[in-house]
Amino acid sequence: MRLLIQRVRQAKVEIDGKTISEIGCGLLVFVGICDNDTDTDIDYLSSKLVNLRIFDDSDGIMNLSALDTDADILIVSQFTLYAQTRRGNRPSYILASKPDIAVPVYEKFCREVSRKLGKNVYTGVFGADMQVSLTNNGPVTIWIDSSEKNN
Repeated sequence: MRLLIQRVRQAKVEIDGKTISEIGCGLLVFVGICDNDTDTDIDYLSSKLVNLRIFDDSDGIMNLSALDTDADILIVSQFTLYAQTRRGNRPSYILASKPDIAVPVYEKFCREVSRKLGKNVYTGVFGADMQVSLTNNGPVTIWIDSSEKNN
């Protein structure tokens, strides 16, 4: 499982011109899922996400987490995080899970983040053609891959 985390001043998801989800200051999180993701990956990344110290404290140092700041989190599925680009110019997405595997993992991840955050998270619509807009704050963008948790 892969996360691309962006600290944002605002973010929203639209489908067909209609706003589906919207947050102010917080985290926009793109999630990629592969076939070998397990509950261990969900637990690791949900804990990492809510505890990641990337919000400024009173001294302007990134020392506070989403838990510390009561930040909102918007989670959007994005299979393209598993793009393979080594050969040719057309990315391959063969490592990304198909919906029958990915949807339950995505939903469980969202529930686990919500549980650990202590409030609801906002989401996109799995598999939909979404327009995601954001104002990155910093900019701060962080990549986490659960396959690297033991490294």
